[in-house]
Amino acid sequence: MSVFGVLEELRNRPLGDQAGARAARRGFRTRIPITRDNALFGEAVIEAQEAGLKGENFYAGNRNPPYWHRVEGATDKLWLRKTAAEKLARVNGRIAAAGLELFLFDAWRPRAVQAYFHDVWMPRELQRRDPMLKGAALTEEVERYWAAPSDSAESPAPHATAAAVDLTLRWKDGEALWMGSLFDDVTALANRDRFEDLEPQNFSFSDQEARANRRLLHWLMTEEDFAGHPDEWWHFSWGDQMWAALTGGASAHYGLATIPV
Repeated sequence: MSVFGVLEELRNRPLGDQAGARAARRGFRTRIPITRDNALFGEAVIEAQEAGLKGENFYAGNRNPPYWHRVEGATDKLWLRKTAAEKLARVNGRIAAAGLELFLFDAWRPRAVQAYFHDVWMPRELQRRDPMLKGAALTEEVERYWAAPSDSAESPAPHATAAAVDLTLRWKDGEALWMGSLFDDVTALANRDRFEDLEPQNFSFSDQEARANRRLLHWLMTEEDFAGHPDEWWHFSWGDQMWAALTGGASAHYGLATIPV
């Protein structure tokens, strides 16, 4: 089968029920240990461009709706564990003949950026919409999308490991494929399966294209052994605690990443 035929098959392959992934993700940072005596634990990080990957850190500039400002502490680098970067490069190799490539929004994330969204931006936005949302209910809603920042070697935020990455598909050096939402639209619209079960009579061409492209990205990444966040179509990881939880692994390979100075 040609590369175009393979990709078309992936665009038409249903994602399947994401309820199991949502259940597996709950409490993963307290349930999944990080194994330190594995060969990957101390693996170095590299910049994405060293693996031939394209991208631009979403938080380091001001053209980043819905924020429209640079987030203090953001880095303009895209740091990834070497193995994760190599896996992404293999995905790129698979889709190159179709004129497609991955485009990265974020990889390793400084603690200050994680804290800003978890502690400030997201709670403020949720309470603006629903002033009655407070306490544990507010925290639960925030943490559907934004992991709590942590310096703990036992329970790092996924992006702090440099094993998690936010990305999309685009035409080589061109326009991104339509995914049905903004990156970081942290609402139900971003759910990986948002467009899977729409009624045909209410199914627009835009929704159909978003469904096909989300499926394509999902299957390309999972066939390279990445695990996808069920509530964020753009988030994937390999080797961290979320990856282990979503794939049924007993432990994670990576803890907090050490970033070159």
